[in-house]
Amino acid sequence: MNAFRSVANNVATNWQKSRLQLSRVWALSLPYFKSEEKWRARLLLAACVGLNLGMVYMMVLFNDWNRVFYDALQNRDAAVFWHQLGVFAMLATCFIIVAVYRFYLTQLLQVRWRAWMTRDYLQRWLKGHVFYQLELQSKNGTDNPDQRIQEDVQQFTADTVSLSLGLLDASVTLLSFVGILWGLSGGFSFDVLGETYNLPGFMVWMALAYALAGSLIGHFIGRSMASLNFTQQRLEADFRHHLMRVREYSEAIALDRGGRVERLSLQERFALVLDNFMRLLRVQKRYTWFNSGYGQAAVVFPMLVASPRYFSGSIQLGELMQISSAFGQVQESLSWFISNYSRLASWQATTLRLTSFQDQMLAVKVDEAAEPDTTPLSFTGAVSGINALHTTPLTISLPNGEVLLADTSLNAAAGDTVLIRGPSGCGKSTLLRVLAGIWPHVTSPTHDRRGEPITYGPVVLPERSVFMPQRPYFPEGTLRQALAYPDSAEHYTDEALKNALYDALLPHLVNELDVAGYWTQQLSGGEQQRLALARVLLKRPRWVFADEATSALDEAAEKTLYEKLLTMVREEGGGLVSIAHRASVASYHDTVWQFVPAPEGSAAKFILVAE
Repeated sequence: MNAFRSVANNVATNWQKSRLQLSRVWALSLPYFKSEEKWRARLLLAACVGLNLGMVYMMVLFNDWNRVFYDALQNRDAAVFWHQLGVFAMLATCFIIVAVYRFYLTQLLQVRWRAWMTRDYLQRWLKGHVFYQLELQSKNGTDNPDQRIQEDVQQFTADTVSLSLGLLDASVTLLSFVGILWGLSGGFSFDVLGETYNLPGFMVWMALAYALAGSLIGHFIGRSMASLNFTQQRLEADFRHHLMRVREYSEAIALDRGGRVERLSLQERFALVLDNFMRLLRVQKRYTWFNSGYGQAAVVFPMLVASPRYFSGSIQLGELMQISSAFGQVQESLSWFISNYSRLASWQATTLRLTSFQDQMLAVKVDEAAEPDTTPLSFTGAVSGINALHTTPLTISLPNGEVLLADTSLNAAAGDTVLIRGPSGCGKSTLLRVLAGIWPHVTSPTHDRRGEPITYGPVVLPERSVFMPQRPYFPEGTLRQALAYPDSAEHYTDEALKNALYDALLPHLVNELDVAGYWTQQLSGGEQQRLALARVLLKRPRWVFADEATSALDEAAEKTLYEKLLTMVREEGGGLVSIAHRASVASYHDTVWQFVPAPEGSAAKFILVAE
């Protein structure tokens, strides 16, 4: 009784898991077939389904051909033999045509579905700084989104199309051949307690019993493959990600003499990859033992069962071959689960990874106004016609929930130059992220003190504002692309690009506008900061928010470039907000926002004092 309950519980659990898996697949698949490409997608899918049905019909014709051909051999009927060879040539030609176009259109459906999903995921991931906010969720966030978009989307679309059409093919094949096998197999008589019983369609029941036993044994052997595949994908992605970090920070690692440490770290990560792979390999080996034996036994099993009727003269050789062929088709259809078990396990892991990635992106609150779909995109989206910085009382927290600043309002008018100062690690850069609208851990009132709703939100940025991070980013490509980023270089003339390089003290780069390179690695820290300043001088924003923009420069270069920045923002009628540690930078600002430790017992770590 307990064993029966255990089996029933396992069946119920597996059924619930299957329903959950199908709901995930449906949620990932349906958007494409309801998208702007829906008619092309549906027509392609219909064509693939039609060609798969055509393949099944061809197999039915081949099955009937087997009976006639082998009967002709047994009867030594040369005329029928040569005629059937002609029939075979026609059938083979049709089979080849259907097979080629089934392959081509299936691949075409996969690649177009992948292209649409990739565009959709890229749009979701990059819109509204979702990619940045996911990285902030270090504990609960999504690991390796690059792998999800590049590898998992490709595998999901390929496996979903292939497995779905394979299941359809197996189902239609089963329906087509089970009737043939039932009619050919005859009955099986046996005696029980003196009574004679006849079991019709004996070969059908034998095929069902054979496939059912194989499916249960195969599931028992390979049930851990899904979880091992999921872990393997994650570990492979982590290993690849660390290799990319070594390449990205190659100079710093070399200067720190960190090659040995990185080698040991990479070896440890690769050891985890190998350890999980060996566990997966052992499971796959056991499953291959079973699957190979199961497949080989299926070749002779129908012959063994039907041979008494053949040797008794009840059926001829052609009928025996037709029974064998039909049994093979029915048994293979019923064994679809066994044949595709490894792929189903991998597909399940991929679906789970994509679903969790999608859920993480949906959980991020997207600011639709953060990135307008207009060009150029250089300036942070701000309220049109506003030329001042204003915030409601903000409460800024760290990802761990600790409050950095509480009930803090910030205001700066056109012509103001503000320096943000404080000890290292106090949150100066975080404050700049809040002003840029990319820091998610911020709360503010929705109504002012008079009870009126606040119209513009917690932060009102001046129009035409640009932010300069501590570590500037330069895309791989030509220098003109790096200088114009994120705008298209076509928006700027060569003269404007060269003047910006001259103004940023980079005269040695003015003749390299069309040289492609990895500028983050090829340029020194000071050159990178000057190239970032050249961007700003090229685009001439009204307001500049700079985070340690000259920390790698000497004082003379810093003085020259700050004077150029001040001249530019004054000519544009804007302002400047900077973060800096050097005392010399203070002379270029008329106001200081100082981070001061809050009194003991306060709700926040710091208070911001204007000086």
